[in-house]
This record gives sequence, structure tokens and C-alpha cells, in this order.
Amino acid sequence: MSTQSYDPSRGRWVPWAFTGGMLLVVVVNGVLIWAALSTFTGVNTPRAYDRGRTYNDVLHEAARQDALGWHPRVRLEAGTLRIEVRDTAGNPVPGDLLGHLLRPLTGERLPLLISSTAPGVWRADAAAAQAGQWDTQLVLHGPGGVLDIRERVIVP
Repeated sequence: MSTQSYDPSRGRWVPWAFTGGMLLVVVVNGVLIWAALSTFTGVNTPRAYDRGRTYNDVLHEAARQDALGWHPRVRLEAGTLRIEVRDTAGNPVPGDLLGHLLRPLTGERLPLLISSTAPGVWRADAAAAQAGQWDTQLVLHGPGGVLDIRERVIVP
């Protein structure tokens, strides 16, 4: 029969190993929490929760605009924004057009001075826009309804 003697100094590192492991977990979680709170949230729609709760209203509005049968076309040509709206028969849709450019990432707004060049055709100077992606947010008040125009343009 063998006899082993118990040496209490051999097991003193075990509590420190558990403490160090837990401290490592706390530090890593702290770094992850800091990174999650200090970076881009991914939300670019203001009040996204409320908009989600009223999504049926959004669908009804989209159906109302589809029923108008108006087809917008937005192009950026040499610093000038050209907007054209036609109905299902291809006829121009006259009206008053108001709007602005919005930079999706920063939220910067650039007001547009829109002028009509022909029935159903408008132009706006967009030369002040910096290079990158911009969202056009336009509202056309035409005969028989209102059309909300949202198109993304790329400024070279």
C-alpha cells in the first residue's frame, strides 16, 4: 500500500485559475458591449418600431400610389437632377414638385430648387452634392393625386 502525503501548496493555483477565467469573460463581454454601443446601429429609418406597427398603412399608401398609374424616372446628368413622370398611357403628368436630396448614412439634407421645363419634366441643380449615394425624396402634387418619389442616385 502506498501512502501519499497531502501538500496544500500544490492546489493554491486552482482558485486563481477560476478567478482569472471569470475576469477574462467579464473583460471580453465589456469590450463587446462597448463595440455594440459605439458603432453604427444599422437603423436608418427613424422610429422604425412605430413604422413597423403601422405597416398596413404603408401598404395602403403604396396601393393608392400604384392605382394612380404614374411612373417616375429620376436621372442625374452632369450635376443636374432630371425628373420625368408619365401616366400608364405615356402622357406627361403635370403638377408641382417639391423635395430634397438625403444622404442615407449621415442624414445630410440638400434642398432642391426644382423648376419645370415641360409638362411632366423637371430639373434641379444637384452640383453641390458630394460624391456618393443620395436618396431623392420628392412629392408631386398632380391632377388627381399625390405621388411620393423615392429614388437613389449616385453622384460621381
